[in-house]
Amino acid sequence: MKKALLTTCVAFLFLTATAQENSYIVKTRGAKKKAQMELVGDSILNLEEETARDFISDNFRFYSLCDWEEGMKFMVMPEKYDLVVKTFADAATGKDVSSMSLRHKIMIYKGHSESADGHHRVNFYCPDNDKDYYYEIPSGSFDDYCFNKLGVPTLAYLGDVDIAREKLMGKTMYTKTQYYRVDTEFDGDGYQDVTVKKDMEVKVTAVGVGTRSFPVKIIVEDRDGNEFYQNVAISKTNSGMRDDEFIMDNAKYLFGNSFELVDDIMAVNSYNYTAYIGRIIHTKFPTVMYNEATKKNQKIPRMIGYQIEDITPHKADTKFTVKLKNTILGIYFYKDVTLDQKSISGTSKDFEKEPDDYFSYLFAPGPGRQIETTETSRGMIRMGHVSPGFSEGEVELAAGEPDEIKPGENGKYTWVFQRSNNMLLFVDFNGSGVVEKYYTKAGPKAKTTAKRRATTSKKKRSSSSNWKNGKGTPL
Repeated sequence: MKKALLTTCVAFLFLTATAQENSYIVKTRGAKKKAQMELVGDSILNLEEETARDFISDNFRFYSLCDWEEGMKFMVMPEKYDLVVKTFADAATGKDVSSMSLRHKIMIYKGHSESADGHHRVNFYCPDNDKDYYYEIPSGSFDDYCFNKLGVPTLAYLGDVDIAREKLMGKTMYTKTQYYRVDTEFDGDGYQDVTVKKDMEVKVTAVGVGTRSFPVKIIVEDRDGNEFYQNVAISKTNSGMRDDEFIMDNAKYLFGNSFELVDDIMAVNSYNYTAYIGRIIHTKFPTVMYNEATKKNQKIPRMIGYQIEDITPHKADTKFTVKLKNTILGIYFYKDVTLDQKSISGTSKDFEKEPDDYFSYLFAPGPGRQIETTETSRGMIRMGHVSPGFSEGEVELAAGEPDEIKPGENGKYTWVFQRSNNMLLFVDFNGSGVVEKYYTKAGPKAKTTAKRRATTSKKKRSSSSNWKNGKGTPL
């Protein structure tokens, strides 16, 4: 017993020392390089049991064991139970092999066969040690066994991992749950649960192998440089779980319940646009939209949330009118956009000049910034008015982002807005970011226009006077 335990420990230490040579094993930043191990009986307790579709249908296929194709690639990812019950046998000797000794080794499927004594086997080749192995089906034939959920224990399907690497590396996604993990051990399986904001923008920094049930480990980074991960099921090939078992706590380990891919969310086109009605989005950049309440075009700041109420195609061109409900004010705005970038006429330079026309450039999924308002201020904001006592956020809702910010004394400052009528709106803030007063002045263009009008009017009066006195002709 002690000899077997010592052998298992040595095998574990050897495997952890070489684990990082395997490109499928990825870790979040901060994982400690020394795994702590506690032995009880002949099991190793630091191997935490993981209790834990969708851009999915286009890229990932579910393979039942009956449909496995030779060459499919898996990795041995044993859990606690697998350390006691041996899964594989050495094809050369027929002897059972410890799952720990095969941990993190790749197995390539080589079909199934029947032994001389009538037992059915699922055959594998391990390129890591150049040996053949088999999994012996507990009872019955391969055809009987392959239809159930059990599959081959310990094996995580690497086909999903390879495709996820190709499709997701470097991509921007949004978190769809609050619950993720960070690694605590560089060489082991230790992790810590972390809580993050839902609908937060993150970028994929690494994709590797997770567990048998949730084989794709996706590491992401938020805008502050914090890394965390989720092990997710995608095709569910050989996961060992039925569809109805992905419920309760396990539900978040489905890809679509943990992440939402920006490319999929925002890739609205003329064929699927109705599916996006009801989604919550926000502005990524300042823009101008038509305000239904004021019947005027209004400047809109970034990070303001809307719900898509309707998308109406134009008859005369390729654009669509998107009707949006402001999630703070409850009023409607309209924006003419192009849903497909390929539908934008002209060259890529034309797109760069007016990216505001492209829906996926202007909007991103998620609720945007929350701005506190009062019932009184919301009434004024709806009509585009600013008032003393407003916060910066309330001013932005009413007038958009300022064209200029002028610093003052004692922490005071002034926001300057260029209005459509060539007037300038000045909003003075106190040192606490609250509006003290506002006022308007004629802008440079307005002054020039007024001077021109005065000169023209003077000429008209002079000409009229001359005409009346018989000295000229009216203009």
